[in-house]
Amino acid sequence: MRTSRAAALTLVLVAMLAACTSTPPPPVVTSPVAQSTTPTASASQIVIGVDDILGGYNPHALGDQSTITTALSQLLLPSVFRPSDNGQYQLDTTLMRSAEVTSQAPFTVTYEIRQDASWSDGAPIAVEDFVYLADAMRDQPGVVQPAGYRLISNIQPGEGGKRVQVTFSKPYPGWRTLFSDLLPQHLMKDAPGGWQGALQGSFPAYGGPFSIKNLDTARGEIILERNDRYWEKPAAVDQIVLRRSDQPGMVAALRSGNDQFVMSRTDATSLKLLQELGSGVQLSTVPSPRVVDLLLRPANGPLVDDNVRAGIAALIDRNKLIDEGAAGGPSAGLRADAQVLPPSEPGYAATIPPNASAPDPATAEARLKSAGYVKEAGTWRKDGKPLNLVIASPGQQEPYASIAKELASQLIAAGVGVSTINPQPRDLFASQLAMPVAGSTPSTTPTTTTPPDGSGSVGVDIAVVPMPVGGDPATVLASNFGCRPGQDKATSTTSVQPANPVAMCDSQIEPAIEAALSGTKSVTEALSEVEPQLWSRHTVVPLFQLADTLAIGSGISGVTPGPAMTGPFGSAVNWTRGGK
Repeated sequence: MRTSRAAALTLVLVAMLAACTSTPPPPVVTSPVAQSTTPTASASQIVIGVDDILGGYNPHALGDQSTITTALSQLLLPSVFRPSDNGQYQLDTTLMRSAEVTSQAPFTVTYEIRQDASWSDGAPIAVEDFVYLADAMRDQPGVVQPAGYRLISNIQPGEGGKRVQVTFSKPYPGWRTLFSDLLPQHLMKDAPGGWQGALQGSFPAYGGPFSIKNLDTARGEIILERNDRYWEKPAAVDQIVLRRSDQPGMVAALRSGNDQFVMSRTDATSLKLLQELGSGVQLSTVPSPRVVDLLLRPANGPLVDDNVRAGIAALIDRNKLIDEGAAGGPSAGLRADAQVLPPSEPGYAATIPPNASAPDPATAEARLKSAGYVKEAGTWRKDGKPLNLVIASPGQQEPYASIAKELASQLIAAGVGVSTINPQPRDLFASQLAMPVAGSTPSTTPTTTTPPDGSGSVGVDIAVVPMPVGGDPATVLASNFGCRPGQDKATSTTSVQPANPVAMCDSQIEPAIEAALSGTKSVTEALSEVEPQLWSRHTVVPLFQLADTLAIGSGISGVTPGPAMTGPFGSAVNWTRGGK
């Protein structure tokens, strides 16, 4: 009897279990807001809407420049100095004990690192990390503002690696801008892909208040959590979630409270959507440390000829390119009318020549004819060969791809042959814009016979790219326009890697650039001398400074726009959920 009852009970349990397992899953609900793998945001979690989370994430690589890379570097990596709200660089005492100039002859800076500062795997943050970054910034192509690192002649360790003595070949007033966003040398020096593969998909270790719990590019979400190995003040919240969404999705998430704030590149339409949320959402413009430039490269192609560059520059409708790229968003008010200082920088003043923003067909015709070109059947030719240019932009990233398309249309309409390519950003900056340049006779054809489809070694005549600005203006000047040490003395037959993506090394203006970098001439004096010459070289046509819209909703405290060209993420350790 007991056996039969037990058997019956077993059958009932099996039937119930089968019924449970056969219950269909709940229906998938879609909405404009990206779905998360995490529980609903709570008092210990802050959710931020962003345009994208795709890498790479190396803050020192030109190809990785983005809002998300800037954000992650502030949250995850240690820096010797950080910009304050007034734009001055202040020692970051969460990492450093001191950093000061200890000798003028030779110019020497001594850094003292905190004994308790360590990477998340327990390895100390030490002199090896300084050496690794300095070597990469000096030797690798496609890096952000390398000019200061190229002045370093020696690095000596002390105190078990916690003292770093850096000697420079010349005085360098901008030394405080060095050694930001240090990287874990012990994990990266032998990593597959080396420097060029660094931080392609994630971070191997952390030296900031947060670490990465999950990075899911397919779902468009990065989950950061408090770094338990961080030696300083712990973050007030357990998690920060960076979530990809489109503009309507961000607006909906702010309205519902699913996002606490968003950081996004907006156009006129999306900015209006955010404004319609009313006084419950605080809007700010956050200028980025990047300016969209056209690089007319005097490398190995037609633009080696000064007259051809001037002629092409005169065909360009700069106003239309700015309108296309800014699209009525905050960048529309940040037109870059100077070569070095960005519009948001203190001391900025327009230096652009009169009427340089509109096309000038008469000047274009005169300069191209001076270079030996004639216009036949609507096409510019020299010795019977058409004038062809290759225009490149990084991947399909915006606004560069749209600007490149508009530029191509303008030049084609003016009789110039154009091929457009969209190589991956790292390939563009570290390979194609770093191809060796030789002193040679200008050609009338692209520097490759390979179809310019974005693969292979394609010579780039014009690049539509973001170029770094901010920090020390003399360093920006030298990094974007200066020669490598000794490069200006190279012979016309010497092939060299360009010192900058512009492929520019001009012996006539190099002395002023070097004087500004070493402080023997003030930046103001150097720029007043150099800016007119840079415009006359027609190598860079600046368009506008990139900018994001920061929209802060209710339910969060401690978020501010942050220092100029840095953004809000440097204060993340103090963010809390709650009313503003």
